[in-house]
Amino acid sequence: MREALESDLRAVLNGALNMLGTVERMLPVAADILLHERTERLEEIRALDREVDAQEAQIEAECLRIIAIHQPVARDLRMVALILKSLSDIERMGDYTVHVAKDGAELAQAPALKRYVNLARMLERLGEMSHNLRTALADRDVTRAEATIGMDDEVDDLYEQIQRELVTYMLEDPRNISKALMLMRVGRSLERVGDHMENIAERVRYWVTGQREA
Repeated sequence: MREALESDLRAVLNGALNMLGTVERMLPVAADILLHERTERLEEIRALDREVDAQEAQIEAECLRIIAIHQPVARDLRMVALILKSLSDIERMGDYTVHVAKDGAELAQAPALKRYVNLARMLERLGEMSHNLRTALADRDVTRAEATIGMDDEVDDLYEQIQRELVTYMLEDPRNISKALMLMRVGRSLERVGDHMENIAERVRYWVTGQREA
């Protein structure tokens, strides 16, 4: 019975890691659309998002089956709880990444307001965060999870810098307002992706140690 439980737990953890990996694959597609005007990739990112949604439904059903059949306790139960709570975070990450791609496709219809240096850095940093988070989950590594939380600080700082820059553009020329507001929305979407990763990373300590805080 224990062997069956461990097998099922490995399966749902791997499923969650694969789901997170799917979102990670979406980030460079969104970057390609936003930064390089590759609007033809919009359907590609939508297809990946549908894959994320399907993964969420499958993993959630499997977690509920584990609870019903095995009635896990202690760290096993904490792991199932972490995965169930994290599914919605990962799904929302996918949604926000699609929002970035859609806004990027719309922005591509007119000359760029400015070079998207900080947005590019946010996308790059989010990819690094996702990789770090997947490793933390796979290795049950609390230290790496906490490093992921620290990485989100840079994402937040970049978002604030973008907001300040865009306000300046709007004040200088009211014709920039519409485009600047859309770029603010892109920045906000990316900032939210980082927040959802942080949510997941914050649960790792409790899963591994049973303690909610260091």
